[in-house]
Amino acid sequence: MSLVAEFTIGGDEFLLGEVLASDSVAHIEMERVVPASRRIMPYVWIHGDELDQFEASLRTSEQVVDFAQLDQTSGSALYRIDWEDEAESLIDGIAETDATILEARGKKEWFFRIRFDSHAEFLNFITFCRQHAISIKLNRLDTVTDRGDRPGFELTDSQRETLFQAVRDGYFEVPRRTTLDEIGNKLGITPQTASENLRRGTNKVLKEMLLDLS
Repeated sequence: MSLVAEFTIGGDEFLLGEVLASDSVAHIEMERVVPASRRIMPYVWIHGDELDQFEASLRTSEQVVDFAQLDQTSGSALYRIDWEDEAESLIDGIAETDATILEARGKKEWFFRIRFDSHAEFLNFITFCRQHAISIKLNRLDTVTDRGDRPGFELTDSQRETLFQAVRDGYFEVPRRTTLDEIGNKLGITPQTASENLRRGTNKVLKEMLLDLS
């Protein structure tokens, strides 16, 4: 039976997060991790205003072998990063146990929601963390059955907050009772970020509720 584990790890203990968290980065979301030969290739969304500055920091990092920008919207971009062999123990542990990243985000502190195919694989991951002195804080552990039919939607905190504010203020009503500028001002984010949070969050909710693709 598969398990879903939710845990947090400090940014100073998570090398990948520490390298990615440059001053130009506002928020980081990891999409997936792919083993390639002996190396691990993470795919991450970077949200920030100065992506050129972020890419410059990757070029000077000793842990980054190569990287490629795969997609870009205003203020955000998806990157594939070829990571130095054995540079990041936590990501190695996720890859070695064939776990699936359902959600991973952060900067100073990282939140992970990971699915393991079996209880044995989860225990292997915990053992791996102990052997490599990786300190994680396990917040929740559920079986798929335990979760039942509760909608999770895999929203980030920023997406959830933006959707909540938009619904509460009447953004989706006809006629609209608020604007992206007003939503952004209340949340302390730009109108562009508010728009992206709404699009991505709404897309996740609609897929799960209508198409059952989550």
